[in-house]
Amino acid sequence: MFLGVHSVRIVAEPWRNATIARIGVNRWRLLYSLASLAGLFLVVYGYGQARLDPVVVWTPPVWTRHLASLLVLPAFVLVVAGNMRGTRIKAALGHPMVLGVKLWAFAHLLANGMLADIVLFGAFLAWAIVDYASARRRDRAVGTVYPPGTAGRDAVAIAIGIVAWAAFAFWLHAWLIGVRPW
Repeated sequence: MFLGVHSVRIVAEPWRNATIARIGVNRWRLLYSLASLAGLFLVVYGYGQARLDPVVVWTPPVWTRHLASLLVLPAFVLVVAGNMRGTRIKAALGHPMVLGVKLWAFAHLLANGMLADIVLFGAFLAWAIVDYASARRRDRAVGTVYPPGTAGRDAVAIAIGIVAWAAFAFWLHAWLIGVRPW
């Protein structure tokens, strides 16, 4: 459900645009947000249930956990840069948040070998690959050019990304997910 909601622009953009025109952008955002939150709840609940009865597909070496933790650092920076205006990162990549999701999912696939992990992170990786290609195609079709950005805004995005990554890697991941990445 979560990825389905986030795929509407990929598979049904004319329907999306017509619906926004009919109900208004604020109502669309409200419905989109509610459906996204419901989907996120189902992802978290379903993943938690799947972890209760794990199916081992492969046992990754310990070093992949450390590599995954390091790969997630730039993923956090990309997600932050994707949600900020005026970064050179966004100007260069167009959709850094989606690239951050792609890197996050790939990193987690490296470090996790349970079937639930492969389904969850594999689905996010596949979605991010398709979404990024679709978004860049849309950008080219309408001639989207992102503002050039500044080094200062990049520095802010990088600093926030590093702090958020450290908080998540050293405290929040264990508290929320029950796994210590380090």
